[in-house]
Amino acid sequence: MKPQPLHSPNCTLIQRKVIMRRILFAAMILLVPAILLSAEKHDYEGGVPDGCTSVTAGKDATVDGSVITSHTCDSHRTRSWIDVQPGARHGRDATANLYKRTNVDSLAMPLYGHEPVGTIPQVEYTFGYLNTAYPCINEKQVAVGESTFGGRDTLKSDNGLIDCQRLCRLMMERATTAREAIRIADRLTAEYGWIDVGECLTISDKDEVWHFEIVGPGAGKKGAVWAAQRVPDDHVSINANASRIREINLENSDYFMASDNIYDVAEDFGWWKKGEKFEFCYAYAPESRHSIAGRRREWRALDLLAPSLNLDPTSENYPFSVKPDRKISVQDVIRVFQDYYEGTPYDMTRTLTVKGEDGEEVISPLANPFMPYDQLELDDIRGSWFHVSDEEGIRFLGERTIARWYTMYATIIQTRDYLPDDIGGLVWLALDNVATSVYIPVYCGGTDLPESYKKPGRPVGYSRDCAWWAFNRLGTLTAQRWGDMRHDVRDVWDPMQKELFDNQKDFEKKAAGIRDRKKRRKLLTDYTHKQGVRAVEKAWELGDHLWTKYDEKF
Repeated sequence: MKPQPLHSPNCTLIQRKVIMRRILFAAMILLVPAILLSAEKHDYEGGVPDGCTSVTAGKDATVDGSVITSHTCDSHRTRSWIDVQPGARHGRDATANLYKRTNVDSLAMPLYGHEPVGTIPQVEYTFGYLNTAYPCINEKQVAVGESTFGGRDTLKSDNGLIDCQRLCRLMMERATTAREAIRIADRLTAEYGWIDVGECLTISDKDEVWHFEIVGPGAGKKGAVWAAQRVPDDHVSINANASRIREINLENSDYFMASDNIYDVAEDFGWWKKGEKFEFCYAYAPESRHSIAGRRREWRALDLLAPSLNLDPTSENYPFSVKPDRKISVQDVIRVFQDYYEGTPYDMTRTLTVKGEDGEEVISPLANPFMPYDQLELDDIRGSWFHVSDEEGIRFLGERTIARWYTMYATIIQTRDYLPDDIGGLVWLALDNVATSVYIPVYCGGTDLPESYKKPGRPVGYSRDCAWWAFNRLGTLTAQRWGDMRHDVRDVWDPMQKELFDNQKDFEKKAAGIRDRKKRRKLLTDYTHKQGVRAVEKAWELGDHLWTKYDEKF
């Protein structure tokens, strides 16, 4: 039999083991130093970041002229609760408290603690914002998504005050445009220091969306290195835990920005020489371009939105952005986020088959794409993602799908220049695995969320008072008999989602007709409250229904 490439879905388990034996020694020597997981790295798997995907779109790439940014917060520790922080005025000597994330394992579930690291001067007025774990939109329609790409270990510095979650908060409190948010990030991280790993923030406003990629300046140093690239108005883009900015042209300030030290740091470390082609991702995060976990998602998202390009699923690089085959909607982004490669060679359920009623091989209803990593070997799941370490040797991780069972929340954010700010900024918010969830509308002019959305889910464990637990239970249960249960779930959520989209235009017209801002904001808040309560109640009801209907079948 002709040997199959390791990434091929036709590669048998025996062939994979033979191939891996041949490369194991070299992998131990070459790979491990570059990808060993330190205690400070959060939500890494297989030596690479394993949390968060962001899809973006310019205003001429969408059906309604909205700019889109988004975020699936895929994490094993991030908080579930969400609230609204109001705008506030501050005194002359006021300060802003800053924190860093730390792992906490002493409570009911793993979570992040937030350790104080210092303060910086506060501004006179801070804008109100939706306080997700990574604050995602403010009252001026500045919005942000996030995806960690890691970067070179030698860039990480503890000499500073600002991590990713705090930078998102500072941007939301202080910025009126995406470009201003980037300038704020530049100023604050230069003065107070970036203490996180490499991150991509996808920052939008009413007119445009940028990808802002930032890394540390080197161990013990204070500052940051960053580059930003704008998505063309008629294009879509993605970040999936890998740096994607390559060549930059700082003379074209309408599309590129960068820190003053962007070339110097790379040259000082020996990663680039004057006269050579400079590519940000290869200078500062080359290992991220080798991550199958990131590249497969990049391919899939771009292929779903622009299939005519016939992109190669095994490529190391894809265009930073592409023009979609047709203008996209929020529904299209939902479809991307719910994807797990069904119908492709990378669908992890494709080999879990049984004989159907007609005697032909069919995918078992018990097969699901959301298996914990330790189940993959048990079921001999074929995939391209693997990790090599001293402790475990070769560990296969299947395929890193876009939809994940450990998503805490997801946002798809529309920012629109043709509506008042409090209506124009709209967050479509889903909890837990988006493949079994529904998105509710949360307007940036809203002042509150239902109580269950503000209830912490991880510190105390399972609770009927917490919205996240309603969807976490539903997603976990649905995966146990995915082939059947997913249809029960979609039969409920799809009509509800369609109704919310169908009602959007009339509701927003009604809201825009209210001239009194306080009354308008109350209407927006009440609408979100109604839809949020409805979704949570239905999620609990659906879970109970599945327990009953499929008793003894999983």
